[in-house]
Amino acid sequence: MVISPLTDRGLLAGIRHGAGLLPRGLAALGALLAGRAETARRLIGAGRGRVLPAVGATVLLGVLSLIPLGGGVLAVLRGALYGLVDHGPYDDSWGGPTRAGAWLAHAAVAVPLAVAALAVLAALAGLHRRLLARLDGRPAPGWAVPVTVLAVAAAAVLVVAWIRQV
Repeated sequence: MVISPLTDRGLLAGIRHGAGLLPRGLAALGALLAGRAETARRLIGAGRGRVLPAVGATVLLGVLSLIPLGGGVLAVLRGALYGLVDHGPYDDSWGGPTRAGAWLAHAAVAVPLAVAALAVLAALAGLHRRLLARLDGRPAPGWAVPVTVLAVAAAAVLVVAWIRQV
């Protein structure tokens, strides 16, 4: 069984799923701690397998989804809407010295970055579904767990590097 956010549920559904991983994971964790395992399963879309690892994986991927969410929002606010958030002067800005040139230059970089952030959210949704299938014992690719570990490790390195440069 092959699961793809681009075909099985649609790209927009994949983006919504990826963006909602952390809130659903935290709600499922609360339900699990309150003794409502069935509610936790429903919240995250898990099957009859072990619910604690599924909730943990959902929270972990939800935290990971904050990176593309934040990057996408930042790209839109500081790139696509550059002319509204930066009031000049534009002499040293990309595309300057005019406001229109600076705005176009920033939008040319920001729009592809925002699209890439949406694609990463959809990919995280697909990874989440594959990982839950694997945890439930359903047919799923063997790479779901190693890719999750690699993605979390890469995100940790990115966050540490970002914090240290500030």
